[in-house]
Amino acid sequence: MSDEGASSESQSPDDVHAGFPSTDPLTDVSGSVSDAPPTEEVDNPVDPTASDEIPVDGLPVDEAEGTGDPVLELMAVLEAERDGYLSDLQRVTAEFANYRKQADRRTTEVSGRARGDLAEKLLVVFDACDLALEHGADDVAPIRASLVQALEPVGLEVLDPVDEPFDPNRHDAVLHEPAADGDDAGQVVVEVLRRGYAWEGRVLRPAMVRVRG
Repeated sequence: MSDEGASSESQSPDDVHAGFPSTDPLTDVSGSVSDAPPTEEVDNPVDPTASDEIPVDGLPVDEAEGTGDPVLELMAVLEAERDGYLSDLQRVTAEFANYRKQADRRTTEVSGRARGDLAEKLLVVFDACDLALEHGADDVAPIRASLVQALEPVGLEVLDPVDEPFDPNRHDAVLHEPAADGDDAGQVVVEVLRRGYAWEGRVLRPAMVRVRG
């Protein structure tokens, strides 16, 4: 066997392929990667075991469903407190309004009774004026008239019921006379022996009268 043949037999497979281009389209002669398009990277790879439900406020779905929405729960608590305060305010307002009405009514009654007591103390002055007039002291008439004009606008009422029907609540009958024939008018005051007085509808002293019928 010649030297040339021996030389060809002694070459390794790598030496044989060294002089020829590579048949792999993805590698060049030096064995480097060719300019093939790079594989696209997926930012969020799909996890087949993951759930489609989204956590709430960083809590797992199961725990979030158990606690509920904290914002709605807080709003419900605040609304309940608001309704409670409003109910208390309405109740206190109604109680205060009732108290004010009662206080005003009591004040009016007390002040009216106090003025009535003062007018009752002046009855002796009226009686003295009436007695002086009966004895001809006409100069006393303006004094009595001035007192009546000053007190009537604030509640005084003079009971002088001549020719009026007899009222036992306002009149004190001390004398009686029978009615005339055919007189069916009932009991009528025919004479006032002493005037009576009332204050804001309350009789301070009934009129002393003579009644017919």
